Formats: sequence, structure tokens, C-alpha cells
Amino acid sequence: MVSEQDQNTTALDQFEVNSHDIEMYLDVVFNNHDDPIFVKDNECRLLLVNDAFCQVFNLTRNEIIGKTLAETVPPSERDHFLAIDRLVLDKGEAILSEETLTINGSETRVILTRKNRFIDGKGDYFIVGVINDITKRKLAEEELKLAASVFTHAGEGIMITDAKGIIINVNNTFVTSTGYSAVEAIGQKPNFLQSGIHPAEFYSEILQVLQSKGAWSGEIWNSRKNGEIHAEMLNISSVKDVDGQISNYVGLFTDITPMKEHQTQLEHIAHYDVLTNLPNRVLLADRLSQSMLQCSRNMQTLAVVFLDLDGFKLVNDEHGHDVGDELLVEISIRMKTALREGDTLARIGGDEFVAVLTNLTKVEDCEPILDRLLLAASEPVTVSNIVLNVSTSIGVTLYPQDSVDADQLMRHADQAMYVAKESGKNRYHLFDTAQDDAVKTQQESLEAIRSALDNQQFVLYYQPKVNMKTGKVIGVEALIRWQHPYRGLLNPIDFLPIIENNPMSIEMGEWVIDTALTQISQWQKLGLDLPVSISVNIAAVQLQQPDFTQRLTTLLAAHPNVKPCYLELEVLETSALDDVHHVSTTMLECIALGVSFALDDFGTGYSSLTYLRRLPANLIKIDQSFVRDMLIDTDDFAIVEGVIALAKSFKREVIAEGVETIEHGKALLQLGCNLAQGYGIAKPMPAHDVPAWVNNWRPDASWQL
Repeated sequence: MVSEQDQNTTALDQFEVNSHDIEMYLDVVFNNHDDPIFVKDNECRLLLVNDAFCQVFNLTRNEIIGKTLAETVPPSERDHFLAIDRLVLDKGEAILSEETLTINGSETRVILTRKNRFIDGKGDYFIVGVINDITKRKLAEEELKLAASVFTHAGEGIMITDAKGIIINVNNTFVTSTGYSAVEAIGQKPNFLQSGIHPAEFYSEILQVLQSKGAWSGEIWNSRKNGEIHAEMLNISSVKDVDGQISNYVGLFTDITPMKEHQTQLEHIAHYDVLTNLPNRVLLADRLSQSMLQCSRNMQTLAVVFLDLDGFKLVNDEHGHDVGDELLVEISIRMKTALREGDTLARIGGDEFVAVLTNLTKVEDCEPILDRLLLAASEPVTVSNIVLNVSTSIGVTLYPQDSVDADQLMRHADQAMYVAKESGKNRYHLFDTAQDDAVKTQQESLEAIRSALDNQQFVLYYQPKVNMKTGKVIGVEALIRWQHPYRGLLNPIDFLPIIENNPMSIEMGEWVIDTALTQISQWQKLGLDLPVSISVNIAAVQLQQPDFTQRLTTLLAAHPNVKPCYLELEVLETSALDDVHHVSTTMLECIALGVSFALDDFGTGYSSLTYLRRLPANLIKIDQSFVRDMLIDTDDFAIVEGVIALAKSFKREVIAEGVETIEHGKALLQLGCNLAQGYGIAKPMPAHDVPAWVNNWRPDASWQL
């Protein structure tokens, strides 16, 4: 009788394991499995691998069988793979391990391997392993982690809603910016953030744009949890599913409140006096223009009141500018209180103020207000325990009785103010619109200028413009002079105001352009290679002519050897008041010819930021009246600094007139203004002196530090 043990032994003896039989038997299983499968001996050498294994390692069976897996990977990974195999063989436990595998020396994959130990009939150990390539899954996980990190840590606030507009997720920036936690926001509609500033139509329009275009972008004012209103740049996009239906909306916003506050500061600088916080010339001009229109519609009268303090210079001289500034502030408060609601009080510089009185029916209506203004200025003011006594002289003109434009109204009120000063001060004087002497003088002056044009008595002088930092001469400004037969050489102030808005100003302006082009041509014929252009001042009445571009084209054509780029036209900022669109169009047409533009005497006229934004002038000229006193007058310094900041904000070049000293140049350079002209650089000179000056001029050494 054969025992059970003998039977088992006999059976085992009859079953001989050889690699060939096993390979044949397992071929069906191994090579029809998508995952790589391998068998190793107790030396961790590969005995069997399936087709999927060979594909992963890009090796044939002959290249793999008999080797350890460690031999197919870089040295840095070998110890790890052998250690796992040894652990399986020693402990006999199944091990699941995630490993990074480098194939062909460069391709990196992530694999998940399950290894088990088996014992054959002879007691030999084998390792059977199955590999699962999880590279794509790991990449997807990393992408999800990255997306989650970007969402969480993005600098923009992010809000995601479902198709019905219900918030389903927000990021950290949303929480920080709005003050609402994610728990408070999720489940609500975004309208809980509304500030109340925008009308319902604003939000309806957003919804319409989203439905028609799938995205909306713009500025919006929202409310934080603490009630604070803030500005956002918001972008909303719709997200569609595979069927093309909207599944979500994503809103990204950036808090632009600091930028809006900076913009408001720039607007304030441009429209208000730094010292008194009263409207400046810019805002005064806007309000005066509006008041004139309203006055015409309502058949009413308005008064332009020009005020100049009496004795203010003595206060500055005896007690200093700080005391003078405090006096100005106190008197401005008193004078503003003396006006009615709806009236405007502006400070236009120094101790000069202008008031606009509206809704008057007769001249007598303004008399009580003028009396209050006189009293407000004349009452004693105590500053630093010093009792100060000043008064004011007032000039008044009435519109539409004085039927002129805004600039002329200002001049007439100014003229009337001088009459009040000459009459004893501390009083007001009404401008007389029927002054025969003034009309006669004007007519005589016009006739004299007509004669001067006919007899070629006008000449051009040239004042250099330089880059103080680089030492380069960038151009010259053509300045007209009248070589009067009896009075000698006269400056423009002596005759140009007389022909303002007169047809003769057009004729004179064209003469200046033609003469400047002729001069350039003469310099070129002499062989002078001057790296300069000539800038010419253009009067408002000339620039606003319908055929200005055509006339300029004719003038340029008469000098074919002169490139248009050597001509720069300087436009007073007041030139664009009447029709800024027409002026802008004309300037663009001239620029197309090759001519460039500068905005002259910036800060003294009655423009606004709108004109600066719409006029295509690439250069802004700071008026010399501000530059000359900028080192001693904090107001003028603030204006210069503000104009430079405005120029940079609007990406325009800026040049300062009136640079009279080295210190002026240093101060301007520190403020970021490199271009300048003035007596501290060179006085206007005849044309024949320009070449030598250009060749010999050197900037002050302190300007180039």
C-alpha cells in the first residue's frame, strides 16, 4: 500500500518544471495582457517577460532575459529596484510600490508595481510582478494640483458660478479683497456685492453681452463686507459643456482702486489750486464756458470778477512766503463764503483770483456780492500772532453786455481791475465796453502792423532748445520781432495781442512758417549740418482755418529741399477750445505731412485733461512763468511737478521754458524733465549766430552728473 506522502512525491517527480514548458504555457496569459508582467529568479534575474514588458522598456526578450531589471535603468535607480526585490524575497510578502522609471536614458515614467514571492517544487524562490504605467494619471494629478494652486493663489479674485449664476467656488484673493469668506459667498448670487452705484440697466447690459458674445469685460464698482466701495476691472466668461450648453460662468477681477485714486489725484492737480484748493484756470475756464452757455439760454447776465490783493507783496517781503501762503488761504475762505451757491471762485496765480457770478438779471444784482468780497479781503487776518491788513482791487465785466469770448472777458475784467488799483485800491470798477480811446488805439495799432508787414519790418530770432542731460541741441524756436523804425526792436507782446483773432494773424503766421523754411534751406546751402529743427508758434485763428492743411502743404512744397520733419508747430492750449475735434483732425493731417506738434504754454490756458488726451501733440511746453519762480514759489514748483507727471502719464515729451539759472536746470532734471530753453541756456539770437552757438555750446557739468 502506497502512503499519501509517497503519492505526492511520485506526483511531484512526474511534474518537471522547465523554462521552455512554462514559457509555452504562460505565453497565452502573458502576451495577451495589457500590463507588463515579469518573473525573476532568486538572484533577481529576469526569467520571463511578456510583450507589454518589452514594449515599456523598448527592449527585446534576448536583451532582457537573464538580466536584473536594475541593469536596464540608470545607476541612480538601480539600488532602489534591487532593494525592493530583495525585500520581497526575504519577507515573502506582496509589496506594492510606486517608482519613477527612466527609459532609454531620457524618458521618465511613473509605474505602480505589485510583486509577490513564489516557491516552486524544488524550493526555489521566484518573484512575479505586474506593472501598471500610471504616468498619465500622475501628470493629470499634477495638472489638477497646479490648477488648484493657481486658482487658490492667483493675484486676481476668482469667482465661479453655475449656469444659474449661483456661486460654487471662490479663491483666496476673492476672500481677501471682498472680506467675505468662501462659506459666506458660496450659494449666493454675485449681486450681493453690488455697490448701488450702477443702475439696473448696467447689469442688464452685462447679461446681454454674456448671452450674445460669451464674455464681458469692464470696470465695475462693488462693495466689500465692511461697506467700503472699491473699483474692479472685471472679466466674465461663460464655460460650455460638450453639448455646447453653458455650464458655468467664471469671473476674474483685479482691484484697481489705487489706480483710480491716483487718476483722481491727477485730475485734482489739473483742476485745483494746490494751496487754496480753489478751482484753477483749467476748471475756471470750463465753468465759465458752461455759465456763458446757460446765461445765453436763460436770457440772464453773468459777471466775471477779477480780484488782485493790495499790499500782498509787502507781506511776503516782510514776513516770508509761509505767512503769505497762510494769508492767501484765509482770505480765499472768506471770499468764497461771500459768494452765493452756484458762484465760482478760482485762484489763477499769486494773489490773483477770479469769481464768476451767475443768475444775474441786472448790474445792481452783483453789487452786494462785490461789497462782501471787498470786506472779506480787508478785514484783519492774524497769522502766527502777526496781524496782517490787506485789501483787494476788483475789476468786473458783464456778459452778454460785453459780448466777447471767455478769454476776452478775463482780459476786460483784468483791465478794469487795474483801473480800480489806479483809482485808489480797495474798490471795484466796471469795465466800460464803449471806450472810444481803446478802440481808436486798437485801430491805429492794426494799421501800423499792416504797414510793417507790407514793408518787411518783421524778422525772426531763434532761441535754442536743448537736452540738458545729454548736451544735445534738439532745435530752435522761431520768435518774431518787429524792427520798428522809431521804437527799435519790439518783442511779440507789443504787437501780437493786437492782431489776435484778426485775419492779419493768419498772414503773419504764414510769413513766419515760410521764413523759417527759407532759413533752414539757407543753412543747408551753406553746408551747415545742424542737428536742429525750427518750431513755430501757430495762432488759434490760423490753426482753425478750414484750409490750414492745404496752405501748409503749399508752403512746404515751395521748399522741396527742406524735409517737413524739420518743422514743429507750437499750439497754445487755448487754440483748441472752440472745436477740439476739428483742431485734432487738422493736427493729424499735418502730422501725416511729416510735421510735428507741441502744446505751448501748458498750464496757463483754459484747457482740460480732455484736450490733452485728444490733441496729438507729442511735446508739452511748461510755461516760463511757472519755471522762473519754481525755486522760490512752492505753488509754481507744484505746478511744474504736476505738469511733468501729467506728461509722463499721457506718454508725452515735456520741455521747460524760462530756464534762467543752473539751479533751474538741476531742479528740472531731478523732476524728470531733460529738455529746456531759456536765458540760462541762450537768449534768442539772429539766424547768423545760430551755427556758431550750436557748435560751441556745452551744458553745465552739474546737469550731466
